[in-house]
Amino acid sequence: MSILSILRLGAGPRVQPEARNEPTIDATARAYPSVDPGVRARSVDEILAAHEDLISRIKLCYGADRAGFEADLLAPIRNYAAFVNLLPATPDNFFCEVGGLFRLGLEVAFYALQGTDGHIVSGRATISTRRQLEPRWRHATFIAGLCSELHRTLSQVVVTDERGEEWPGYLGPLTAWLERRRARLFFVRWLTNSQESRALGLFALPHIVSSETMQHLATANTIAVPQMLSCLAGAALYREQNILVDLVKRAAALVIDRDLIACANRYGRPILGAHLERYLIDAMRRLVVSHAAWAPNHDRSRVWYGREGLFIVWPNAVTEIRKLLEEDELPGIPKAPDTILEILLGAGVFESRSTGSPLWTIEPPPGKTVFEAVKLAAPEILLHGHGQTVIPLSTPLVSKAGATTASVSTPASAPLAPIPAASDPPAAEAQPVDGTITPGLDLLGDPLTGQAVGPEPEHDSPEVEARPELPAETTAAPAPAFRLVAPLRLNPLVRDALAAAIASMNGDSRTADAITVSAGVFVPLEVFKRRRIDIPVVQRSLTETGMTAVGGNARSGTVQHDMGGKQELGFVIRADFVSGLDPSNFAPPA
Repeated sequence: MSILSILRLGAGPRVQPEARNEPTIDATARAYPSVDPGVRARSVDEILAAHEDLISRIKLCYGADRAGFEADLLAPIRNYAAFVNLLPATPDNFFCEVGGLFRLGLEVAFYALQGTDGHIVSGRATISTRRQLEPRWRHATFIAGLCSELHRTLSQVVVTDERGEEWPGYLGPLTAWLERRRARLFFVRWLTNSQESRALGLFALPHIVSSETMQHLATANTIAVPQMLSCLAGAALYREQNILVDLVKRAAALVIDRDLIACANRYGRPILGAHLERYLIDAMRRLVVSHAAWAPNHDRSRVWYGREGLFIVWPNAVTEIRKLLEEDELPGIPKAPDTILEILLGAGVFESRSTGSPLWTIEPPPGKTVFEAVKLAAPEILLHGHGQTVIPLSTPLVSKAGATTASVSTPASAPLAPIPAASDPPAAEAQPVDGTITPGLDLLGDPLTGQAVGPEPEHDSPEVEARPELPAETTAAPAPAFRLVAPLRLNPLVRDALAAAIASMNGDSRTADAITVSAGVFVPLEVFKRRRIDIPVVQRSLTETGMTAVGGNARSGTVQHDMGGKQELGFVIRADFVSGLDPSNFAPPA
């Protein structure tokens, strides 16, 4: 089949594409087949013909002529189809049908490509430079979306032919291997307890993207290729924001959720939370970098890192996690802290006590208050890509008093009453109270001495007893009066900065990052500069979403206003985008 027939847009008789879900066995027998029937291998042209409509939409979205589209996008699409053939993406979750992995990559690439329309590339560059860079930027975004789940082929599946020979994924595409072996069927075996390593996708990337394409993307710029590779590897870029990561993640969340809803008959209901582990971890990592209450080992922090491990105060941390993911428009976010706890426990992110309890009792310095917290299986889960070295506390975190009252349940709304501070044991004896050695702790060792940390001898401390008590007066904290209500199309970086600035209005007005003015809420440019967000990006994002109320400078949409006795330049956000304000009390938008 010629590629021209696959890409025709209305000319001539239309070839019916093959069904996306191609069952190899009867639907009634799919759940419990007595014999694995295997998957029938297909040619690249057959795979592309089954997705003709989507490929045509990608061509229209890319906006290039036929020759440009075939060189830039169709070539990697064909290579990707050749590499994965009809592999499913997961064994029993999203895109688990035959050909699911190819469909997943294609849809993520399409929606990520669409998302580039709302972003300015290299806002500090000249218009001519940005115009030259934009095609390469869109090209790199598409490739990043297409190959975003490529690592699954090398880390999670074993593919064999009819004679039992295994496909060497590192050496070449699955389709070529099957053709050399003249295999009509292949069989998929999923690896249990396999670790997801996104960086493995980089080893397969040369089979998808040619060296000529990489050179083209790197011409006249230094950001396209590093950001694309960083996105595929799941690694952070410390000196600049990676918009590509945001585009691909949002596209993947949209595509996966839609597939789960469409395949609700798999278990009789949508399993929206089945893929949330990666997004929950990502949300916590973002909070550690951007949220003041998540700075490790700071006063009143949610995160405490000691030689016993890394702990997160629970369920206090759930509010920020859920809020961040809801702002990302990610559906299916559990409301209950217990549900989120179960998801992360099941994924091996959190570590339970030897007694089976998922909650640990910690006593952060200065040692006057104890908290219930969850313990991460490894500190690197949260601190990966943090960019700063976090030194563990020298004093023990796990409360000995909490060990004697582990069975006492403490309501989330009722904090523990202060207890008398016990004398700190020697630093070398810090260890969880149950006497077990934390996995991996002996490898980390004592950051001060370099020696491995051994278990602490158990001591009975009858004189110290934690007694949870309700305070004399318990008053629920009032809900924040002011909150950003951002449109879906708003740039995520701009949205987070605006949300933090507007949330600061709920505290002391003298230290708030935003103030109300006659036309809405004034947010100075300094709010975005602190987060290293290009002001042109902010201006374009706010203009496209219609969030600005007035513009003293017609070109930039900025106004000047007094804040703390100093004239500041900034944007005025319309009152109808801020919950807690009555738009009728403000001047209409200019």
